[in-house]
Parts: sequence; C-alpha cells; structure tokens
Amino acid sequence: MTGFAQIDAEQRAYRIDMGHVNGTAVPMVEEPTPLIHEGPAGDPFPVDALGPLADTATAIHDITQAPVAIGAQSLLAATSLAAQTQADVQTLGGVRPVSLFALTIAKSGERKSSCDALAMKPVREFERELNDASKEASLAFKTDAEIWETTRSKLVREAAGTDKLKAEGARADLAALGSEPEAPLLPYLTASEPTYEGLTKNLDQSRPSLGIFSDEAGQFLGGHAMNSDNRMKTISGLSKFWDGDPINRTRAGDGVHTFYGRRLCTHLMVQPVVAETFLSDPTARDQGFLARFLVCHPTSTIGMRLKAAPDPASEFVLSGYASRLGGILRRPLPLAEGTRNELELPVLSLSTDAERLLREYANALERKQAPGEELSEFTAFASKSAEQAARIAGVLAVYAGETSIRAERISNGIALADWYLSEAVRLKDGATVSADVRKAEKLRLWLTEKWPEDFISVTTIVQAGAANIRSAKEARQTIPHLSANGWLVPEENGASVKGKHRVEAWRIVRGGY
Repeated sequence: MTGFAQIDAEQRAYRIDMGHVNGTAVPMVEEPTPLIHEGPAGDPFPVDALGPLADTATAIHDITQAPVAIGAQSLLAATSLAAQTQADVQTLGGVRPVSLFALTIAKSGERKSSCDALAMKPVREFERELNDASKEASLAFKTDAEIWETTRSKLVREAAGTDKLKAEGARADLAALGSEPEAPLLPYLTASEPTYEGLTKNLDQSRPSLGIFSDEAGQFLGGHAMNSDNRMKTISGLSKFWDGDPINRTRAGDGVHTFYGRRLCTHLMVQPVVAETFLSDPTARDQGFLARFLVCHPTSTIGMRLKAAPDPASEFVLSGYASRLGGILRRPLPLAEGTRNELELPVLSLSTDAERLLREYANALERKQAPGEELSEFTAFASKSAEQAARIAGVLAVYAGETSIRAERISNGIALADWYLSEAVRLKDGATVSADVRKAEKLRLWLTEKWPEDFISVTTIVQAGAANIRSAKEARQTIPHLSANGWLVPEENGASVKGKHRVEAWRIVRGGY
C-alpha cells in the first residue's frame, strides 16, 4: 500500500471494511493501532546497581507505578545536578565531569512527570530558596550600587577641581572606593528550553552549575535551539559542556571571553515520535552528541497500574533522599581562588581494583566493536560506555559521601552503563520510520490530546497549524495514515467542525494504546 503505514498480519485481522479518502481506498480497522510500533522489550532495569539510590527508585516506582527506569533516570539526573558541583571523576581517558545527559522516552500517560517531580523535589526547594535570597540580595545590591555611583561622581568632580589639596584627597578616596559592587549571581539551577546563546550569555553572572530539565522536551528539541540554523551550534556547544571544556563566548562589542569551571547536565523526557526524530538526526548522530546520552525507552506499565496504597516506607525513603540531596545542593561550592563562580573541583580517584574492573570492561567493549562483531555498528555509544560508567559511579559516590571510587561503586556504574548501551542498541530501529509516518503520529497526538471536538476537517488542520501542517495538500497526504490505523473515520455525510458543516470530515477515535 504505497503511501500508507504498513499493517502487519496481526493488525489485518481487525480490518472490517474499506473506506475511501478522496477516491483513495483506505483500510479501516475496528481498533486504533499504533503508527509507530515499539520494538522488542528491553532487559529489566538493574535497580540494585543504583547502590545508594536503589531504595529511592523502588519507592518512586511504588508510589507512581511507572516503569522503574523512568524514576531511576530522574534520580540519576537530579543527583548528577548536585554532584557536578562537588567533584570530577577519574576515567581511563583522564579527569571528566560527573555530569550526565539523560534521554527518557515514554508516551503520554506514562507518569514521567510524576516520577520527575518526586526526584526533583529537593532541587525545586533549593531553587526557591535561591530565588528568595536573590530578591533580598538584589535590593541590597541596588542600594550599594546607587551609593557607590553617587560617591564616585562626587569624588570625580572634586578630583577635577582647582583645589589641589582637595583634588589629591579625592583621588585617594577614589582609589579606596574600589570597583563597582557586583550584582548577585543569578539564582537559576535549571532551565527547560534554553538556547545555546542563552546558556552562555550570563556565564559571568550565573551559578557555575546548570541543568536542562524538561518533562516535555519536545519544546526544546523542536524549538529555536535545535532548528536547522542553530542545530550544529547547539550540539557542538552542549557537547563541550559534557566534556567539561572551557566555554568560549563571542559577543559583538564585548569581545571573546573564556569561562572555566562550568558544569551542565540534562534530562530530556520525550514522547516516542519526538525521540524518533532526534535519534534519526544525522547531525546529532555524526557529531557524537547522541552517544553522550543515557537513553531509555522502558516497556509501558499502562493498564497494569492497579490502585493500591503505597508502602508507608516509600514516603520515608523519599524524605531521606530529599534531605540527603538537599544537603549536597546547599554545600559551599569549591571555587577557584579569587572567583565567585568558577568551580575548582576535587577528583574522585579510582582505587586499584576499580581501575582494573573499568579497564576490563573497556577492553571487552573494544573487542566487541571490531568489524563483524555485535557492537561494530554502535561504536559511538560503545566507545563512551566506560566513561559513562565512571561518571555514574562518581554521581553515586558523591551521593553516598565517598571521596574515591571503590570497586563496588565502579561495578554499579558498569552495570548501569552496560544497560544503557543495550538500550541504545535495542532502539536502533527507532530511526527507520518515514517522515510521513512521523508527521502522522504528531498529528495523532495533537488530535487526541489537544483538539477538543470529535470531528476534524482538512481546513481546520491547516488553520490550526497542527503538527506544523501548512497546506491542504500536506494534510491530505497525512490523513490516510491515521485512517489506515483507525484513528480517523471518514464521515460520509460530513460533520460540524467548529460550528460549521464540512462536507469532508473525519471522526476522531481517542481510544486505543
């Protein structure tokens, strides 16, 4: 069926009739079926490998009944945000940040926002404290700046006067006055959809640690920062943050500035259709940007989350986690001498046994990347997996209050990094869906989640700009995919859409997966 989403043998069993859209035969189905099919289920998430965070991940799963991997991702990302201000970690390739980039793929209704809210609660509380303190500091700064400016203006006038004795005294007072008061640092810990320019613009006025966190990251991946004009710049810039490199900022009239000791972590939570576009992006893939992410797409638990009272112990565990992470967030930052926002971090060194285990893991991965071996087509992810293991171990070590990486902790990191590598391999087929099917899936999401009426027409789709569809021709090319899979049913006699009768209209089916 050229131009239509393929319907496999199982789906064909549901076919009951043949509809027609603009003279084109469209197979109709009793039940809506996915346009984009999930691949085979992955291995269970290795919860025990989370070490000091294992009980908290179990508690989040108990409370939300979401896939345990989603809560685990949120915990690792939130803890990375706190840990990246406290230490770097030794890897086989040198000292690296403990910053993690996480990508969680889950469809709407999977309770990813609920998981993230629980994991990020101590971060949000600290952000609020910083914001309140910043308001008070800003008022004090404004007063000090006005006093400084008034005093300086008075002394400048006196220094330029004809009374030599008074002028000499004014000059001495000017020297003693010192530099203009500095504005307080910006109180932000996280941003949801920043541009790269936005990240670098205030590096001299911001805290040295930031996280890009979004439970609806389609806005970031589909926004200004990642459009065709900015994608390369954003990807290259974020990769430098992950690597821990100095960040250069070039501004007209302000010259070039280099900023050291800055850290950035990310957690992007996206629906499958958005993730598929990102995973298939040749720029992100070829630049090694994707390989910097810990990616997971866990098996859905929707339909199996039967209501039951959570274990009372789960709240107790979460309270302990919040207290522990909050304490790390509130520690004084280890800063380079003479700076107020340049991190100078201690290094978590590898014990002899830990380094041996990590080297054995790296060597095993290297052999598997040889031509014809199982990881020969996944060298970007595989070559970074040992470093990911060290980073994860570093995050867990900081959370546990450890000052070096022991064998147990590197074993945790290896188990988790290896699971994420297996996820990257499993999701390889996610990048094979055609652009037409991706657009149809975006339209389906818009129709089922945002459109309030039961019927839709081509004109309405175009006028609303649904799924970025801008023409009737484009809409007519997209609609058959949804009809073929049972999400749109043509109305023979038309229907009322936004109060106006449309001869050509479709009924929206909101059931199904």
